[in-house]
Amino acid sequence: MTNAIATYRPGLLGRGVFDDVFDNFFTDFPRHLRQTTSGYPVTDIYNDENGNTIMEFALAGFSRSDLNVGIQPERRSITVSANCSDNSGTESSRRIARRNFQKTYVNYDDNLDISNASAIFENGLLIITVPQRAEIQPISIKID
Repeated sequence: MTNAIATYRPGLLGRGVFDDVFDNFFTDFPRHLRQTTSGYPVTDIYNDENGNTIMEFALAGFSRSDLNVGIQPERRSITVSANCSDNSGTESSRRIARRNFQKTYVNYDDNLDISNASAIFENGLLIITVPQRAEIQPISIKID
């Protein structure tokens, strides 16, 4: 009679690790969904040659009527949002993912003239231009 000792040699990931990944994914799906969509929509923010702040949002598939740009000068904030509701009611227009988002950007430095911001939407790209606030020049008072 031979006494064989079975040796467990895990694979690269090991069976327990592999099972844990899938178990966690399916049992905690809402958390994983929030993590994957937290950066949506893709946004580029930069300054142009005139010092204006440019915000570009990649919004392919949205229409102009789906989008809303709200400005609150007292809070120094710009909020970009979309709420797409499918009112057609047909089975063929069913969407798997909701296409809603809301992003708020705050000008903490208070160096932008948010009240004079402008926006254009063209070919799935929303571009918001926010000019810099005019610099306040010091005033010299003549003493009599």
